[in-house]
Amino acid sequence: MEYEGQICRAPMERSSFMLPIMVGCSYNRCRFCNLFRHLKYRELSLEQIKGELTRVKAVGGKPRRIFLGDGNAFAQDNERLTEILKMIRQYFPECEEINMDATVTSIRRRTDAELEAFCRLGVRHLYLGIESGLDDVLAFMEKDHDQGQAYEAIERLHQAGMIYDAHIMTGVAGKGRGTENAHALAEFLNRTRPAHVVNFSMFLHKEVPLYQNILDGSFVPSSEKENLEEERCLIERITADLLYDGFHDYIEFRVRGRLPKDREKMLAHLDKQIEETPEAEVYSYVQGECPALERCDGRSVWQNV
Repeated sequence: MEYEGQICRAPMERSSFMLPIMVGCSYNRCRFCNLFRHLKYRELSLEQIKGELTRVKAVGGKPRRIFLGDGNAFAQDNERLTEILKMIRQYFPECEEINMDATVTSIRRRTDAELEAFCRLGVRHLYLGIESGLDDVLAFMEKDHDQGQAYEAIERLHQAGMIYDAHIMTGVAGKGRGTENAHALAEFLNRTRPAHVVNFSMFLHKEVPLYQNILDGSFVPSSEKENLEEERCLIERITADLLYDGFHDYIEFRVRGRLPKDREKMLAHLDKQIEETPEAEVYSYVQGECPALERCDGRSVWQNV
């Protein structure tokens, strides 16, 4: 199948067979996201999906892990998603797990029986864009859920036998709120117990609605140094047993390990990077198609584009 758009999946899925079942994201309203804004959302036909399964099987493929794309695949209606899962089991009975992105809303609109049925059909990991631990930040970024709804959805997900993995973003609360966000997010992660946490430290893009908020002053971004300090505060407070992977594209820095076991090693790694990162207000700024990064120092970047 010829893939349309940009491949977007968690690093844990890098060795999975990625099976597109739609193009774009059915939600596509997060203020900071540019991954799917250039695409017109549409579902791929069952015949197209069947053709891709046939092609992979014909060349000897026997994937044990399959990731369904694009964004928010779990929002497909029950009948369609059930049919796709059954097709996968028919072609690849050896497949051990089927994973995909989801939203809190796409979980909440399922019944407990429907969630359990998806688990029986092989759905294991759902990746949720939690992003922040603060309700006002979630509302501003148009995440379509609040913390109470997320707690309820994740508990039902666990009860159905599925695993939840969290995507978060240091810097999403803006300048001066990193510590506040880290405390709230640590509490959320400790209570909801994700298997993995992936932290894509926030980068800024001129083609998303958030850019206009930066121009009019209603959102003031945090610097790379602030994001590192926020991440340190978060890691210091996570007590749940989970795998953590944090990315900072601009400064080409990554911190990962199992918490709480590797906490001290991870904090030492962060402390070294914090010390080496200049006090100047430096931002991760994307100009053009992600992930083409243009490195810009100082606030002048917002005045020169």
